[in-house]
Amino acid sequence: MVFALGTVGCVPTQEPAEPATRGQAVVNGTDAPEDVAVVALVARRTRCSGEPLTLLCSGALIAPEVVLTAAHCLNVFGTEGPYEIFVGAELLPEPRGRFVQVARAVRHPDFVPETHAFDAALLRLAQPVDVTPLPLPEPTRLSLAPGTPARVIGFGDTKVASEPSGRRRQGMLAVLDASESAFRAGPAPGMSCVGDSGGPVLVSDGTREVLAGITVSGDVACRTEAINVRVDALRDTFLQPLLSEHPAPGVPTLAPEFLCRDTCTRDAVCPSGLTCDLTQGTPGRCLLPALQAGDYGAPCTEDAACGAGGLCARLEPEGDEACRCFVPCGSSPEPGAGGCAGAPGPALLGLGALVLQGMRARRRGRATAGSSGPAS
Repeated sequence: MVFALGTVGCVPTQEPAEPATRGQAVVNGTDAPEDVAVVALVARRTRCSGEPLTLLCSGALIAPEVVLTAAHCLNVFGTEGPYEIFVGAELLPEPRGRFVQVARAVRHPDFVPETHAFDAALLRLAQPVDVTPLPLPEPTRLSLAPGTPARVIGFGDTKVASEPSGRRRQGMLAVLDASESAFRAGPAPGMSCVGDSGGPVLVSDGTREVLAGITVSGDVACRTEAINVRVDALRDTFLQPLLSEHPAPGVPTLAPEFLCRDTCTRDAVCPSGLTCDLTQGTPGRCLLPALQAGDYGAPCTEDAACGAGGLCARLEPEGDEACRCFVPCGSSPEPGAGGCAGAPGPALLGLGALVLQGMRARRRGRATAGSSGPAS
């Protein structure tokens, strides 16, 4: 099941619909197995069994290590939050693909949440993905005349019981009108909806499909219009500067024996699955969120392998030793006795409150903070 922040699903309305952010999959769409550069943005997983996946948004690979998505997709956790992207055609009910950690997130400096102006963000991945990125439009403005066909792609709930959520889907739109920085599109007969935020809208430039826009908003009922940020308006001032940057060193490989002694300044310098706990008055430490002090031990695949009181904690997105047994203890282990975790980080302790606030909000972008059933 996927829960939307703000509007819960797409519901018909008799009144003119006000813009709402989008977080469910394409309405009246079909599977899109070939669109491998379209990814899902999820909250970073911290357990190796029994943990629901949290689908936040869709996104588009524009370089092997860079994803373009919507800025409002970062509202719950912020730019320093714990994110992964999922590369694959089916996220739910069971992932069939791979996860890659997000090392850095950057919002457009001119983003205006109330209007969705410049509602764009870039995610730099901890490692490149072996997928051909989506082509950007040429520097000259792309023609988006009324009636121009466009193809939207995204993940999420289709509102059709026979079609499971969490699959990558596509649908056809038609451009209604365009400004210098955004364009509206109507159903033809597809339509983006809640969960498609950040997903690509592709238009032909006469020779091939290019990334014309990203989904950011639309009518609450997901019936009449989708609002999309123009990628050609982002290219020179926002996309190219980051694409031209020399990538920072990747996220460090897990070394549990040093977790008690090494310090950190932000989440991105910690191994995947860990956050930088910057409790006031103490040096920052890479910790597993929401766990008390304890030891990391042998590799595992499930909690049962970790003995009484232990759990199988995820410290890397994937790999033979991605999961290690975590056993709570009364005090931090001595150096060399294994890694340690401290008190829950403040960012994760506040997650429940943030989700509740989001569900009470009336208006949001087409993003979710939803969860599936237990992930395996």
